[in-house]
Amino acid sequence: MSTFTPATLEQAVARFRDRHDTGTLVAALVAGSGITLTAPGWEKAAEVPYPEIFPFGIRALAGHTPTVTVWRRGGQGILAFNGRFHLYQGYSAFEVAAIPRLAGLLGAPAYLATNAAGSIDPTIRPGDLVAISDHINLQATNALLGDWGRWRPPIFPDMTHTYDPELRTLASDHARRAGFAVHTGVYCGLLGPSYETPAEIRMLRTLGGTVVGMSTVQEVIAARHLDMRVLVLSLVTNLAAGIADHPLTHEEVMVAGAAARDKLAALLAALLEDLACPKA
Repeated sequence: MSTFTPATLEQAVARFRDRHDTGTLVAALVAGSGITLTAPGWEKAAEVPYPEIFPFGIRALAGHTPTVTVWRRGGQGILAFNGRFHLYQGYSAFEVAAIPRLAGLLGAPAYLATNAAGSIDPTIRPGDLVAISDHINLQATNALLGDWGRWRPPIFPDMTHTYDPELRTLASDHARRAGFAVHTGVYCGLLGPSYETPAEIRMLRTLGGTVVGMSTVQEVIAARHLDMRVLVLSLVTNLAAGIADHPLTHEEVMVAGAAARDKLAALLAALLEDLACPKA
């Protein structure tokens, strides 16, 4: 049983607000495996280690840096979470969802998440980006269980329009102008940490999945519960089991993340400008 409760979350938010001036937040970003987040044109105001923020043990994971960067420009701010929490590391669903909940309570109106994912669709190749339009939660848990669902209304949030269509359109438009495509598809969230079997991948494809990973879903549920706009960009790092002709490794995830870093960084920078300076 996790000792992380709504009350301890609110205490963490109050401590963060007392110690760091975030300005008026325009967005919170979270990085997936092997992905580095920056905010060109913004000034780094603080780099805060997760142990100073979250009241639970932080576990190291290759490809993730356990810090949040506070970026500032004038009176505006961005929170960039440089690593996330995963169920397979032993975190509870409530701890996994601590990042968007902290950001939402600090005032971030939008949650822009990146992740590394395997492609279920053989036409979507390593290095491609997929803007997620929906998800299938196969992680056998939910960030709103127990006290967290009763913490604030609604207890039964609608998930019909979970992924913001306007943000997806903006992402596609920016990518097209930059000379590359962004696919659209469904993210299948599994528990991990083992990769999926070929039979599981065939099942996911039958269910309508496009990419598969071991993160993101609990974060998105929590973000939408707080009425944050959500955009998720999956970086395809490998073809899923049974589609790829070689065994899957975490190393290839890291390599693919590094190779696509500039493309993803340019797209996020353009999206941040949209959020910081919305057109009338």
